[in-house]
Amino acid sequence: MRILQVITSLLIGGAETLVVNLVPRLRAMGHEVDVCVFNGVETPLMERLRKENQGIKIWELGHSFYNPLFILKLARIMRKYDIVHTHNSSPQLYVALASVLCSVELCSTEHNTSNRKRSWKWYAPIESWMYGRYDHIICISDIAEKKLREYMGGEWTNPFSEKYNRISTINNGVDVEAIHNAVPDAKLMAVKEGRMAILMVAGFRDAKDQDTIVRALSLLDKNKYEVWFAGIGERQEAVKELAIRLGVADRVRFLGLRNDIPNVLKAADIIVMSSHWEGLSLSNIEGMAAGKPFIASDVNGLREVTKGYGILFPEGDAETLAQEIQKLHDDPTSYESVARQCYTRAQEYDINKTAEGYARIYDLISNRHEEYLSARQTRN
Repeated sequence: MRILQVITSLLIGGAETLVVNLVPRLRAMGHEVDVCVFNGVETPLMERLRKENQGIKIWELGHSFYNPLFILKLARIMRKYDIVHTHNSSPQLYVALASVLCSVELCSTEHNTSNRKRSWKWYAPIESWMYGRYDHIICISDIAEKKLREYMGGEWTNPFSEKYNRISTINNGVDVEAIHNAVPDAKLMAVKEGRMAILMVAGFRDAKDQDTIVRALSLLDKNKYEVWFAGIGERQEAVKELAIRLGVADRVRFLGLRNDIPNVLKAADIIVMSSHWEGLSLSNIEGMAAGKPFIASDVNGLREVTKGYGILFPEGDAETLAQEIQKLHDDPTSYESVARQCYTRAQEYDINKTAEGYARIYDLISNRHEEYLSARQTRN
Protein backbone atom coordinates (compact mmCIF):
# COMPACT_ATOMS: atom_id res chain seq x y z
CA MET A 1 0.00 0.00 0.00
CA ARG A 2 1.12 3.58 -0.67
CA ILE A 3 0.75 5.48 2.61
CA LEU A 4 1.44 9.16 3.31
CA GLN A 5 1.98 10.34 6.90
CA VAL A 6 1.10 14.05 7.27
CA ILE A 7 2.27 16.06 10.29
CA THR A 8 2.94 19.70 11.20
CA SER A 9 6.72 19.32 11.57
CA LEU A 10 9.38 16.98 12.92
CA LEU A 11 10.28 19.07 15.95
CA ILE A 12 10.50 17.18 19.24
CA GLY A 13 7.19 15.74 20.45
CA GLY A 14 5.24 12.55 20.94
CA ALA A 15 3.40 12.59 17.61
CA GLU A 16 6.60 13.44 15.75
CA THR A 17 8.57 10.65 17.43
CA LEU A 18 5.78 8.16 16.78
CA VAL A 19 5.79 8.93 13.04
CA VAL A 20 9.58 8.56 12.80
CA ASN A 21 9.42 5.25 14.72
CA LEU A 22 6.52 3.88 12.66
CA VAL A 23 7.78 4.62 9.15
CA PRO A 24 10.68 2.11 8.96
CA ARG A 25 8.56 -0.63 10.55
CA LEU A 26 5.68 -0.13 8.11
CA ARG A 27 8.14 -0.06 5.20
CA ALA A 28 9.64 -3.33 6.47
CA MET A 29 6.14 -4.85 6.20
CA GLY A 30 6.14 -4.04 2.48
CA HIS A 31 4.27 -0.73 2.48
CA GLU A 32 5.50 2.30 0.56
CA VAL A 33 5.48 5.04 3.22
CA ASP A 34 6.36 8.72 2.71
CA VAL A 35 6.00 11.76 4.96
CA CYS A 36 4.57 15.25 4.40
CA VAL A 37 5.44 18.09 6.80
CA PHE A 38 3.82 21.52 6.91
CA ASN A 39 6.95 23.14 8.35
CA GLY A 40 10.01 21.66 6.69
CA VAL A 41 12.54 22.97 9.21
CA GLU A 42 15.52 20.63 9.55
CA THR A 43 15.57 18.83 12.91
CA PRO A 44 17.27 15.77 14.47
CA LEU A 45 14.11 13.75 13.84
CA MET A 46 14.09 14.81 10.17
CA GLU A 47 17.73 13.75 9.89
CA ARG A 48 16.96 10.40 11.51
CA LEU A 49 13.96 9.82 9.23
CA ARG A 50 16.14 10.23 6.13
CA LYS A 51 18.96 8.12 7.55
CA GLU A 52 16.75 5.16 8.50
CA ASN A 53 14.58 5.12 5.35
CA GLN A 54 16.51 5.01 2.12
CA GLY A 55 14.56 6.45 -0.82
CA ILE A 56 11.80 8.00 1.31
CA LYS A 57 10.02 11.03 -0.14
CA ILE A 58 9.60 13.88 2.34
CA TRP A 59 7.16 16.51 1.06
CA GLU A 60 7.84 19.93 2.63
CA LEU A 61 4.91 22.33 2.16
CA GLY A 62 6.56 25.46 3.58
CA HIS A 63 7.65 26.93 6.89
CA SER A 64 4.42 27.49 8.81
CA PHE A 65 1.59 25.49 10.36
CA TYR A 66 -1.51 27.36 9.10
CA ASN A 67 -1.32 28.35 5.43
CA PRO A 68 -4.54 27.85 3.42
CA LEU A 69 -2.46 27.35 0.27
CA PHE A 70 -1.34 24.04 1.76
CA ILE A 71 -4.81 22.64 0.99
CA LEU A 72 -4.22 22.86 -2.77
CA LYS A 73 -0.69 21.47 -2.42
CA LEU A 74 -2.02 18.58 -0.35
CA ALA A 75 -4.70 17.72 -2.90
CA ARG A 76 -2.05 17.32 -5.61
CA ILE A 77 0.18 15.18 -3.39
CA MET A 78 -2.57 13.02 -1.86
CA ARG A 79 -3.63 11.67 -5.27
CA LYS A 80 -0.41 9.65 -5.36
CA TYR A 81 -1.34 7.53 -2.31
CA ASP A 82 -3.87 4.88 -1.24
CA ILE A 83 -4.13 6.10 2.37
CA VAL A 84 -3.31 9.50 3.85
CA HIS A 85 -2.73 9.43 7.61
CA THR A 86 -2.75 12.69 9.60
CA HIS A 87 -1.30 13.70 12.96
CA ASN A 88 -2.04 16.95 14.88
CA SER A 89 -4.79 19.52 14.41
CA SER A 90 -3.94 21.53 11.30
CA PRO A 91 -3.09 18.47 9.16
CA GLN A 92 -6.35 16.86 10.31
CA LEU A 93 -8.40 19.81 9.01
CA TYR A 94 -6.38 20.65 5.90
CA VAL A 95 -6.28 17.05 4.67
CA ALA A 96 -10.05 16.72 5.22
CA LEU A 97 -10.57 19.87 3.12
CA ALA A 98 -8.13 18.68 0.44
CA SER A 99 -9.95 15.34 0.23
CA VAL A 100 -12.92 17.17 -1.30
CA LEU A 101 -10.68 17.78 -4.33
CA CYS A 102 -9.34 14.23 -4.67
CA SER A 103 -10.34 10.63 -3.94
CA VAL A 104 -8.24 8.94 -1.26
CA GLU A 105 -8.83 6.99 1.95
CA LEU A 106 -8.15 8.94 5.16
CA CYS A 107 -6.90 7.91 8.59
CA SER A 108 -6.01 10.11 11.57
CA THR A 109 -4.38 9.64 14.95
CA GLU A 110 -5.86 11.52 17.91
CA HIS A 111 -2.85 12.28 20.10
CA ASN A 112 -4.51 14.21 22.95
CA THR A 113 -7.30 13.89 25.46
CA SER A 114 -8.07 17.61 25.18
CA ASN A 115 -7.24 20.74 23.21
CA ARG A 116 -8.36 24.34 23.34
CA LYS A 117 -10.54 24.04 20.23
CA ARG A 118 -12.91 21.69 22.01
CA SER A 119 -13.97 24.60 24.20
CA TRP A 120 -14.92 26.67 21.13
CA LYS A 121 -18.63 25.93 20.60
CA TRP A 122 -18.60 27.61 17.19
CA TYR A 123 -15.87 25.19 16.04
CA ALA A 124 -17.74 21.98 16.94
CA PRO A 125 -19.66 21.74 13.60
CA ILE A 126 -16.38 22.12 11.70
CA GLU A 127 -14.78 19.29 13.67
CA SER A 128 -17.89 17.14 13.25
CA TRP A 129 -17.63 17.56 9.48
CA MET A 130 -13.86 17.02 9.58
CA TYR A 131 -13.95 13.77 11.54
CA GLY A 132 -16.76 12.57 9.27
CA ARG A 133 -14.35 12.74 6.32
CA TYR A 134 -12.07 10.15 7.91
CA ASP A 135 -12.39 6.43 7.25
CA HIS A 136 -10.79 5.62 10.60
CA ILE A 137 -9.56 7.48 13.68
CA ILE A 138 -6.92 5.93 15.92
CA CYS A 139 -6.74 7.11 19.54
CA ILE A 140 -3.45 6.64 21.37
CA SER A 141 -5.07 5.60 24.66
CA ASP A 142 -8.40 4.47 26.08
CA ILE A 143 -8.91 7.82 27.78
CA ALA A 144 -8.22 9.67 24.50
CA GLU A 145 -10.92 7.54 22.81
CA LYS A 146 -13.37 8.11 25.66
CA LYS A 147 -12.84 11.89 25.55
CA LEU A 148 -13.19 12.04 21.76
CA ARG A 149 -16.44 10.08 21.80
CA GLU A 150 -17.83 12.31 24.56
CA TYR A 151 -16.90 15.40 22.58
CA MET A 152 -18.38 14.14 19.29
CA GLY A 153 -21.54 12.60 20.79
CA GLY A 154 -24.38 11.25 18.65
CA GLU A 155 -23.57 8.31 16.39
CA TRP A 156 -19.95 8.26 17.59
CA THR A 157 -21.21 6.97 20.98
CA ASN A 158 -23.73 4.44 19.62
CA PRO A 159 -22.12 0.94 19.37
CA PHE A 160 -24.62 -0.03 16.66
CA SER A 161 -23.76 2.86 14.31
CA GLU A 162 -21.29 2.79 11.43
CA LYS A 163 -19.41 5.81 12.81
CA TYR A 164 -18.82 4.12 16.16
CA ASN A 165 -16.68 1.47 14.48
CA ARG A 166 -14.53 4.11 12.81
CA ILE A 167 -12.76 4.86 16.10
CA SER A 168 -10.39 2.49 17.88
CA THR A 169 -7.43 2.62 20.28
CA ILE A 170 -3.84 1.62 19.56
CA ASN A 171 -1.50 2.49 22.39
CA ASN A 172 1.58 4.54 21.56
CA GLY A 173 4.80 2.58 21.67
CA VAL A 174 8.56 3.06 21.84
CA ASP A 175 11.61 0.92 21.11
CA VAL A 176 11.84 -0.31 24.70
CA GLU A 177 15.00 -2.42 24.43
CA ALA A 178 16.93 0.20 22.42
CA ILE A 179 16.24 2.76 25.14
CA HIS A 180 16.93 0.37 28.02
CA ASN A 181 20.27 -0.71 26.54
CA ALA A 182 21.46 2.77 25.52
CA VAL A 183 24.78 4.08 26.86
CA PRO A 184 24.47 7.12 29.19
CA ASP A 185 25.67 10.37 27.62
CA ALA A 186 29.21 10.82 28.96
CA LYS A 187 29.21 14.63 28.94
CA LEU A 188 25.99 14.83 30.93
CA MET A 189 27.25 12.24 33.40
CA ALA A 190 30.33 14.39 33.96
CA VAL A 191 28.53 17.70 34.50
CA LYS A 192 26.27 16.28 37.22
CA GLU A 193 29.20 16.24 39.67
CA GLY A 194 27.36 13.87 41.99
CA ARG A 195 24.01 15.69 41.91
CA MET A 196 20.75 13.87 41.12
CA ALA A 197 19.57 14.91 37.63
CA ILE A 198 15.85 15.36 37.08
CA LEU A 199 14.92 15.24 33.38
CA MET A 200 11.87 16.32 31.40
CA VAL A 201 11.69 15.64 27.66
CA ALA A 202 9.05 17.87 26.05
CA GLY A 203 8.54 20.96 23.97
CA PHE A 204 8.09 24.23 25.85
CA ARG A 205 4.33 24.72 25.49
CA ASP A 206 1.61 25.77 27.94
CA ALA A 207 0.36 22.19 28.30
CA LYS A 208 3.75 20.88 29.48
CA ASP A 209 4.17 23.10 32.58
CA GLN A 210 7.95 22.97 33.04
CA ASP A 211 7.40 25.75 35.61
CA THR A 212 6.31 23.28 38.28
CA ILE A 213 9.62 21.40 38.01
CA VAL A 214 11.61 24.63 38.35
CA ARG A 215 9.58 25.58 41.42
CA ALA A 216 10.14 22.11 42.91
CA LEU A 217 13.88 22.47 42.34
CA SER A 218 13.88 25.73 44.31
CA LEU A 219 12.60 23.76 47.33
CA LEU A 220 15.39 21.16 47.19
CA ASP A 221 18.96 21.19 48.49
CA LYS A 222 21.02 23.12 45.93
CA ASN A 223 24.00 20.78 46.37
CA LYS A 224 22.08 17.60 45.64
CA TYR A 225 19.80 18.22 42.64
CA GLU A 226 19.68 19.75 39.16
CA VAL A 227 17.12 19.82 36.33
CA TRP A 228 17.57 19.06 32.62
CA PHE A 229 15.06 20.10 29.96
CA ALA A 230 15.33 18.45 26.52
CA GLY A 231 13.28 20.31 23.92
CA ILE A 232 12.59 23.77 22.55
CA GLY A 233 9.50 25.93 22.18
CA GLU A 234 7.71 29.21 22.69
CA ARG A 235 7.82 29.12 26.50
CA GLN A 236 11.52 28.36 26.89
CA GLU A 237 12.48 31.97 27.69
CA ALA A 238 9.68 32.24 30.26
CA VAL A 239 10.99 29.12 32.02
CA LYS A 240 14.54 30.54 31.98
CA GLU A 241 13.27 33.77 33.54
CA LEU A 242 11.44 31.81 36.25
CA ALA A 243 14.65 29.92 37.07
CA ILE A 244 16.50 33.22 37.42
CA ARG A 245 13.80 34.71 39.68
CA LEU A 246 13.85 31.64 41.94
CA GLY A 247 17.65 31.60 42.14
CA VAL A 248 18.13 28.17 40.51
CA ALA A 249 19.32 29.17 37.02
CA ASP A 250 22.75 27.64 37.70
CA ARG A 251 21.09 24.25 38.29
CA VAL A 252 18.78 24.20 35.24
CA ARG A 253 20.28 22.94 31.99
CA PHE A 254 18.51 23.54 28.67
CA LEU A 255 19.66 20.73 26.38
CA GLY A 256 17.78 21.86 23.26
CA LEU A 257 16.71 19.47 20.52
CA ARG A 258 18.48 16.13 20.85
CA ASN A 259 18.70 13.16 18.52
CA ASP A 260 20.10 10.97 21.31
CA ILE A 261 17.20 10.97 23.79
CA PRO A 262 17.86 7.34 24.93
CA ASN A 263 21.40 8.35 25.96
CA VAL A 264 20.09 11.45 27.74
CA LEU A 265 17.46 9.37 29.58
CA LYS A 266 20.10 6.90 30.75
CA ALA A 267 22.29 9.74 32.06
CA ALA A 268 19.43 11.19 34.14
CA ASP A 269 18.38 9.84 37.55
CA ILE A 270 14.66 10.65 37.64
CA ILE A 271 12.29 11.37 34.74
CA VAL A 272 9.41 13.80 35.33
CA MET A 273 6.40 14.86 33.26
CA SER A 274 4.51 17.77 34.82
CA SER A 275 1.95 18.28 32.01
CA HIS A 276 -1.52 19.74 32.47
CA TRP A 277 -2.80 17.06 30.06
CA GLU A 278 -1.52 14.42 27.64
CA GLY A 279 -2.89 11.87 25.18
CA LEU A 280 -0.54 9.03 25.96
CA SER A 281 2.90 10.54 26.41
CA LEU A 282 5.78 8.85 24.60
CA SER A 283 8.10 10.64 27.02
CA ASN A 284 6.22 8.82 29.78
CA ILE A 285 6.95 5.41 28.23
CA GLU A 286 10.51 6.34 27.19
CA GLY A 287 11.31 7.40 30.74
CA MET A 288 10.03 4.12 32.11
CA ALA A 289 11.87 2.14 29.40
CA ALA A 290 15.15 3.71 30.55
CA GLY A 291 14.73 1.90 33.86
CA LYS A 292 14.55 5.11 35.89
CA PRO A 293 11.86 6.18 38.37
CA PHE A 294 9.14 8.12 36.58
CA ILE A 295 7.11 10.86 38.29
CA ALA A 296 4.06 12.35 36.57
CA SER A 297 1.30 14.83 37.26
CA ASP A 298 -1.96 13.06 38.04
CA VAL A 299 -3.75 13.93 34.77
CA ASN A 300 -5.39 12.12 31.87
CA GLY A 301 -2.88 10.45 29.59
CA LEU A 302 -0.20 10.17 32.27
CA ARG A 303 -2.26 8.57 35.01
CA GLU A 304 -3.23 5.44 33.09
CA VAL A 305 0.36 4.46 32.31
CA THR A 306 2.00 5.61 35.55
CA LYS A 307 -0.46 4.60 38.28
CA GLY A 308 0.68 1.54 40.23
CA TYR A 309 4.15 1.61 38.68
CA GLY A 310 5.66 5.10 38.86
CA ILE A 311 4.71 8.01 41.11
CA LEU A 312 1.86 10.50 40.65
CA PHE A 313 1.64 13.99 42.17
CA PRO A 314 -1.20 16.56 42.06
CA GLU A 315 -1.05 18.71 38.93
CA GLY A 316 0.93 21.91 39.51
CA ASP A 317 1.90 20.96 43.11
CA ALA A 318 5.61 21.80 43.26
CA GLU A 319 5.87 21.07 46.98
CA THR A 320 4.60 17.49 46.65
CA LEU A 321 6.81 16.94 43.61
CA ALA A 322 9.85 18.08 45.59
CA GLN A 323 8.94 15.73 48.42
CA GLU A 324 8.64 12.75 46.06
CA ILE A 325 12.01 13.53 44.48
CA GLN A 326 13.65 13.78 47.89
CA LYS A 327 12.16 10.46 49.01
CA LEU A 328 13.72 8.72 46.02
CA HIS A 329 17.05 10.40 46.73
CA ASP A 330 17.02 9.43 50.40
CA ASP A 331 15.81 5.83 49.99
CA PRO A 332 17.90 3.80 47.48
CA THR A 333 15.72 0.71 48.02
CA SER A 334 12.58 2.61 47.06
CA TYR A 335 14.42 4.17 44.11
CA GLU A 336 15.38 0.76 42.70
CA SER A 337 11.92 -0.68 43.32
CA VAL A 338 10.14 2.13 41.45
CA ALA A 339 12.68 1.93 38.62
CA ARG A 340 12.05 -1.83 38.17
CA GLN A 341 8.28 -1.33 38.20
CA CYS A 342 8.55 1.39 35.57
CA TYR A 343 10.61 -0.79 33.23
CA THR A 344 8.10 -3.64 33.63
CA ARG A 345 5.29 -1.28 32.65
CA ALA A 346 7.16 0.10 29.63
CA GLN A 347 7.45 -3.38 28.11
CA GLU A 348 3.68 -3.33 27.53
CA TYR A 349 4.11 -0.41 25.10
CA ASP A 350 6.58 -1.71 22.52
CA ILE A 351 6.64 0.11 19.15
CA ASN A 352 6.47 -3.14 17.19
CA LYS A 353 3.04 -3.88 18.67
CA THR A 354 1.96 -0.35 17.72
CA ALA A 355 3.15 -0.77 14.11
CA GLU A 356 1.30 -4.08 13.78
CA GLY A 357 -1.87 -2.39 14.99
CA TYR A 358 -1.54 0.42 12.45
CA ALA A 359 -0.98 -2.10 9.64
CA ARG A 360 -4.20 -3.88 10.62
CA ILE A 361 -6.13 -0.60 10.45
CA TYR A 362 -4.74 0.13 6.98
CA ASP A 363 -5.88 -3.32 5.85
CA LEU A 364 -9.31 -2.66 7.36
CA ILE A 365 -9.62 0.67 5.51
CA SER A 366 -8.48 -0.92 2.25
CA ASN A 367 -10.94 -3.81 2.58
CA ARG A 368 -13.83 -1.45 3.34
CA HIS A 369 -12.94 0.54 0.22
CA GLU A 370 -12.84 -2.59 -1.93
CA GLU A 371 -16.23 -3.70 -0.57
CA TYR A 372 -17.66 -0.24 -1.33
CA LEU A 373 -16.37 -0.31 -4.91
CA SER A 374 -17.66 -3.85 -5.42
CA ALA A 375 -21.12 -2.94 -4.09
CA ARG A 376 -21.27 0.15 -6.31
CA GLN A 377 -20.25 -1.88 -9.35
CA THR A 378 -22.96 -4.44 -8.58
CA ARG A 379 -25.62 -1.70 -8.37
CA ASN A 380 -24.55 -0.30 -11.73
